[in-house]
Amino acid sequence: MAMELVIVSGRSGSGKSIALQALEDQGFYAIDNLPAMLLSALIDELEAGSPHRNRVAVSIDARNLPSELERFPEHLEALSTRGIHCRVVYLTADSRVLLERYAGTRRRHPLTRETQMTLAEAIEAEHVFLSPIRNTADLVIDTSSQSVHDLRRRIAEQVARHAVNELTLTFESFGFKRGVPLDADMVFDVRCLPNPYWDPRYRTQTGQDSDVIAFLEAHDEVKAMFDDICQWLERWMPSYLASHRSYLTVAIGCTGGQHRSVYLTEQLGEHFAGQFPAVRIRHRELTIQRAVSEAGDASA
Repeated sequence: MAMELVIVSGRSGSGKSIALQALEDQGFYAIDNLPAMLLSALIDELEAGSPHRNRVAVSIDARNLPSELERFPEHLEALSTRGIHCRVVYLTADSRVLLERYAGTRRRHPLTRETQMTLAEAIEAEHVFLSPIRNTADLVIDTSSQSVHDLRRRIAEQVARHAVNELTLTFESFGFKRGVPLDADMVFDVRCLPNPYWDPRYRTQTGQDSDVIAFLEAHDEVKAMFDDICQWLERWMPSYLASHRSYLTVAIGCTGGQHRSVYLTEQLGEHFAGQFPAVRIRHRELTIQRAVSEAGDASA
């Protein structure tokens, strides 16, 4: 069996350790903080001395030499030419969220230990240093609004159980008021559609509720938007598949991420589930609302 290598990288504080632990729990041989220059040597050692360890996960962070980070695409290409099935998973989060996480844990950022950078400067510098890895990533995960349990579950479902040469197609709803998801590969703006929010009867409901669904389906432009998005994706999906993409995230955004985007995300997921074996649906704002509600119940 060919070796499977998952490389986990990303911004400090975004959840790399959690992702690596989740992969280890799924049976991967996990190594934390591996220098990029040792990737090939690691594979040589495992193939010679531990051939049964054919699922390997390593984390690579900004503590590498800058020159080695710049050469990361070369290291990746060298492994691919050897027949190693490599996937790069990059974790990120909004800079403000990272600042809050560091303030909450009182840990030092790796780049502030040997430099005179402030925490904010280190967070932004790290984003630049890691760009060679980010640019080669098969999957980018934005953990800004994800709990530890959400991240572990997503790593298990989308990475550990991901079949070789299979495309995982994710549809994600969001609200522009919180910004565009950092892990979106393409974004469709549906704010031009009729908004159920302005009817008090639907204000607290979501695009998963029957009343909101009936409201939206009564408007021809909603159906036209759905058809146009489907046609665009069906036209270009073969090109993404031909480029050997393992993951593709399609983000659908409205103002609040509660009604229109949720409805269309559900419809698109259902439509494409019959065409692709691995279709996922996520609702960013609904997940945040649910987490806030659960936290309120727990503190009551």
